[in-house]
Amino acid sequence: MPHLDRRCLLAVLGAVLAAPRSVFAADAFASIAERLAEAERAGKVFGLHALLLSQGGKLVFEHYVRGQDEQLGRSLGEVVFGPDVLHDLRSISKSVVALAYGVALAAGKVPPLEARLYEQFPEYPDLARQPGRDRITIHHLLSMTLGLEWDEVTIPYGDPRNGETAMEAAAERYRFILERPIVGEPGVNWTYCGGATALLGRLIAKGTGEALPDYCRRVLFDPLGFGPSHWAIGKDGEPRAASGARLLPRDLVKIGQLMLAGGVWNGTPVVPADWVTRVTTPVVPIGNGRSYGCHWYVGDYAPPGRESLHWFGCIGWGGQYLLAFPARDLVLALHCGNYRKPTAEQFGVMRVVVGEIVLPSLV
Repeated sequence: MPHLDRRCLLAVLGAVLAAPRSVFAADAFASIAERLAEAERAGKVFGLHALLLSQGGKLVFEHYVRGQDEQLGRSLGEVVFGPDVLHDLRSISKSVVALAYGVALAAGKVPPLEARLYEQFPEYPDLARQPGRDRITIHHLLSMTLGLEWDEVTIPYGDPRNGETAMEAAAERYRFILERPIVGEPGVNWTYCGGATALLGRLIAKGTGEALPDYCRRVLFDPLGFGPSHWAIGKDGEPRAASGARLLPRDLVKIGQLMLAGGVWNGTPVVPADWVTRVTTPVVPIGNGRSYGCHWYVGDYAPPGRESLHWFGCIGWGGQYLLAFPARDLVLALHCGNYRKPTAEQFGVMRVVVGEIVLPSLV
């Protein structure tokens, strides 16, 4: 298997095209290596920790480097990345939680999508009685269309005004989320919200009687043959559902492979096929040709003069990406350490990696 060793690269949520059912050319991996090196020299790609590609359900390319890393803001110093080194998923954790919710739903352990959200938290009767909150459902939770006040996009992480930062600092995280002021009609506008994932994680724990990390390990990670994993715990003892998972890079690729296979792994159903379809079906447009499903992003990318290519995937801060391209049976996993870079720069690196380095190597 090709294995390179340089530095730099990554970030955002594009995708790029080519032809219907393409495969990598015989010299594709050398081509990827050359393009990657050129992009690094040009300063178009930076901060790369790992790049992995899978096609046809097989891992066909992986590239690891040495670089500075963090674990949820805590410096880990310089790390030599490789197949056996855990990496933060950041908000890719959200998409993992959504898959776990689908498994629990099929088992009758969590409320259905049409269920009213506040009825699932009878410990907060004062909030449930407030006007308008009875219209919010589990579906709004999954699609992040709650209509509640929340900002973790324009206010940087670490700032006490940031929604996720404030949630982690709150004495009671679930009350903090549920008591956010209503600012709009549920189901209308998308507001990126780690609090939504925290509530999903809590519902999984309440319904299954297992801690979220333990449940994910039992119903997702073990069936896929994952190696070690880690899930950060908040100061209140609750798992950081929205951003706390760490996986091995190859195991992240397996999630993409599972999704392309309709939730089946080695002939065994792991995630219900209808749930895979549900989470990757657009619910609300979020701009730049993208939509949000149920904790998964969806889009179509059409470079000038070329055919559109459909993709779905998940994204984490700092340049963590898992992208699947069904027409190519292709999974791309990227890890970067661009935690201190602005969103636009994270986005730009990913666009280069996907559109100028990986997809042009397909024939």
